[in-house]
Amino acid sequence: MLTLLEIAIFVVDAGMALMVGYLLLLTIAAFFAPRRIKLRETPSHRFIFLIPAYNEERLIPSTLASLRQLDYPRELFEMHVVVDNSTDRTVELALEGGAVVHERKNTTERGKPYALRWAIQRIEQSQTPYDALIILDADTVVDPDFLRIMDARMARGERAIQAYYTVRDAEQSWNAGMRAIALTAVHFLRPQGRMALGASVGLKGNGMVFATDIVRRYEWPASLTEDIEYHMMLILGGERVTFAPDAVIRAEMPNTLDASQSQNVRWERGRVEMVRNYVPRLLGAAFKRRSFLLFDSAAEQIIPPFSILAGVSLLMLIAAAIIQSVPGIAFGAALVIAQAFHILVSLILARLPKQVYKALLYIPIFIPWKLWLYFRVLVGLDKKGWVRTARNK
Repeated sequence: MLTLLEIAIFVVDAGMALMVGYLLLLTIAAFFAPRRIKLRETPSHRFIFLIPAYNEERLIPSTLASLRQLDYPRELFEMHVVVDNSTDRTVELALEGGAVVHERKNTTERGKPYALRWAIQRIEQSQTPYDALIILDADTVVDPDFLRIMDARMARGERAIQAYYTVRDAEQSWNAGMRAIALTAVHFLRPQGRMALGASVGLKGNGMVFATDIVRRYEWPASLTEDIEYHMMLILGGERVTFAPDAVIRAEMPNTLDASQSQNVRWERGRVEMVRNYVPRLLGAAFKRRSFLLFDSAAEQIIPPFSILAGVSLLMLIAAAIIQSVPGIAFGAALVIAQAFHILVSLILARLPKQVYKALLYIPIFIPWKLWLYFRVLVGLDKKGWVRTARNK
């Protein structure tokens, strides 16, 4: 006869199984999504890069340098930097790098979401002609064929596009390597699976491309995770975000856990807010419209970060081993193996450098840290507003 503890373990494992099973569906579907698009001989779309920057004097030069080296007609794209409440040489260096600079001073509405909304309004008021707006972080470099790929995708009717956003210099620390491994699943494998299934891939906050009419129709939100909320607005409005796996951007990630804490708190607090504010609406609309796209977008918000999923699965496996529950051990082991398969496939498909694999050795450190952080967010111990992620020295 089952004990109460065995029943509790089974219930938790059953919930984990639903989520892990869905990830396996995306894993298998990812094998059937194309990885490249045929480029056009004569590109024609006009692009504006919009780069929010706060005290980015160390990184903004390399970001603008990578844009100047794009394999794309220089007269067909502009670089705009919105410098938000900066106190260093960001304005001077952005001008030297060839960017149009929008300097903003606002001590009450601070941070990337407000800066983007303000800058988009200024660009619209200036009546600068463009076919698409690209939001790019100030710590990011792009591959030379980035705009050629986006031009080809827009030519076939794609209106909201997410680039493959990965880690810059992932080999420099185990924390950056761990982030690169996590992003291969979240930023590459799952979007590829969703493309194959006809779903919307979501927005990742960096390397996002929007056709002009989308920018004008949907105002940029000022929430903690404005990219996720913008995606919710788009899909509820009938739009779909597509994925460009061959358009690669690389952004700096913190070298240490302490430095990455503010970024992770912001992500998890934003996720909790999106679940509360949008998941009921998404599920209601999904049943009403019989839309797999909306159901998938709700599932994306419900499924917790991979480290949380793996951590809870491991805890249930340990608990089953302690009470010597053979079914619990078998169930827990199957969940752990399935999640390991999900990560392994993502590393293979994304072709992550082999030297980054060493970061996997630090999983016993990273998972407890993430579980504790997630717990603090859920119980309301971390309530800070938007805080810029600490930059590496």
